Amino acid sequence: MTEQAEQAEGMENAAGAGAGATLPPDDPARELTVVRPPDGGVRHIALAGDIYTILVTGEQTDGRYCLIDMRVPPGGGPPPHRHDFEEMFTLLEGEVEFRFRGEPVRVRAGETVNIPARAPHFFRNISDAPARMLCMCTPAGQDEYFLRVADPVSGPDAAPPELTEAEQRERGRRAAELAAQYRTELL
Repeated sequence: MTEQAEQAEGMENAAGAGAGATLPPDDPARELTVVRPPDGGVRHIALAGDIYTILVTGEQTDGRYCLIDMRVPPGGGPPPHRHDFEEMFTLLEGEVEFRFRGEPVRVRAGETVNIPARAPHFFRNISDAPARMLCMCTPAGQDEYFLRVADPVSGPDAAPPELTEAEQRERGRRAAELAAQYRTELL
């Protein structure tokens, strides 16, 4: 038997181990998720002037987390809010100022921020260039909320739609109406 075959057999035995196993058995109904943008089944949305790409959904992770690629133009970012789940951001490009419990924290490319559940926060792109970051929410749900309140766009580099004042008010009304359902409070 080759070393690779022995390793595979060992993994199979460990996955189905009975006596002494501390983990539940593998769930073969769960599948490997591989995301291959730009057209790998991802959804792109415009929300508050930002463009978000839902990379990994809560449906794909059995509700454990979701992963969102956020592209934030200069001056962009959401209004103040808080929610009952953890949110982690890794800045890939640009410079963003997070307001955490009212205090500013400047974050640059390569840095990661974790927002504890229930803490008031928001962020703004304070540079003259677009910012890009990955956002992971655990457990999932933010992905579904965003999909229900945002506008679909064709891709990550698409411009957000030009909304009338009435359309902007409608988006704000819908976000506020659905917020509690998705464990979010707009401040």
